[in-house]
Amino acid sequence: MSTERHSGSRRALLLALLVDTLGEPPARVHPVVWMGTYLTARRRRWRSGPPRARLMVGARDWAAGAAVAYAVGRALGGWHWLLDAPLLKTLLARKALFDAVGEVGAALRAGDLPAARRLTAWHLVSRDTAQLSAAEIAGAAIESLAENLSDSVVAPLLAYRAGGLPLAALYRYANTADAMWGYRTPELEHAGKVAARTDDLLNLAPARLTAVCALLATPLAGLSGAVAHRAWRRDARTTDSPNAGHPMSAFAGALGIRLTKRGQYALNAGGRDPEPGDVDRALRLARWTLALAVPALLIGGRRA
Repeated sequence: MSTERHSGSRRALLLALLVDTLGEPPARVHPVVWMGTYLTARRRRWRSGPPRARLMVGARDWAAGAAVAYAVGRALGGWHWLLDAPLLKTLLARKALFDAVGEVGAALRAGDLPAARRLTAWHLVSRDTAQLSAAEIAGAAIESLAENLSDSVVAPLLAYRAGGLPLAALYRYANTADAMWGYRTPELEHAGKVAARTDDLLNLAPARLTAVCALLATPLAGLSGAVAHRAWRRDARTTDSPNAGHPMSAFAGALGIRLTKRGQYALNAGGRDPEPGDVDRALRLARWTLALAVPALLIGGRRA
């Protein structure tokens, strides 16, 4: 890549974040919605069968969608950074994430647990929230904030810097496929395996970059960097995902709280239960984390 193109990708990244302040485009023209529509349609066509057959069908359907995402990204991207920026914005969701977490925090502070449960299930997590306590809802919102700061903001930006709009589109498709297919249920254990493993691979670097930036951001957010570092080193690998535990454990330690998912993990187990105010503190940490991640993303990039 020429120096001019290299500089252009930096400008596109910054402009994409600026455009993101306007919110999400309408669903009818949103690429991630289109990806979800395709993934839902293919899943409905799956039939029961032996594990190998389900694996092959899932791999085939995943690959077909990935090829289209990459091809569209290649056709539309690279013409000019001013054109790349709004397209890149559709592949990330900073404002939507922060707004959704903020709404949960506001409902908790108002003492409206049913609304907080509904908002958490609607915007942030796939688990059943009907029986979760206020502390568990606050924890779920903070977990989703930490994980999706990596998955939905840092990762697509890093993919863009590494491989332009084609790689960013491919990443966003892979992450969406994992969110919809990557579960260990009888239906999806085998059919969604390629989607889950590919997403794991693509998120190795973003998750660790996000965690490191969170550790560096703790003093800026008025939190404990030492506790965050200990929690990260101790608990980053305790989640089923090889990546989610990195930013989540760093956030748990920084906030001094225990983040748990019933029967699965406890991050910073010696911490206290989350409180409504911790959601706002987590948002402050997330903003500082992104403020440090963006310069790191601008350093690297593609060169000729």
